[in-house]
Amino acid sequence: MGGRCPRCGQGKLFSGYLTVAKTCGSCGLDLEFADSGDGPAFFVMSIVGFLAVVVVVILLAGFEMPAGAALLIGFAFTIGATLLILRPAKGLLIGLQYKNKAAEGRLS
Repeated sequence: MGGRCPRCGQGKLFSGYLTVAKTCGSCGLDLEFADSGDGPAFFVMSIVGFLAVVVVVILLAGFEMPAGAALLIGFAFTIGATLLILRPAKGLLIGLQYKNKAAEGRLS
């Protein structure tokens, strides 16, 4: 998706790092529907948490690194991977909301 409007693919989806723009600058799509909630954070936390544990175990067992150094590297990996993956994950979930016409449930 590349942080672009889910309808036209031209305008910016985000006005900040994770702040969704009010409208698309190209096609005028109202992006108020875009509420990904905690979904991106949950998926990123689950994936990055698992990978961080794998990295630390490999450093401890495979390279016999001191525990403090392995934990510092694991912490840096966690921060870096989270910052790298969180924005695309949020954009993906917003794009899926648009594509599937997802909306809040309503009683009729």
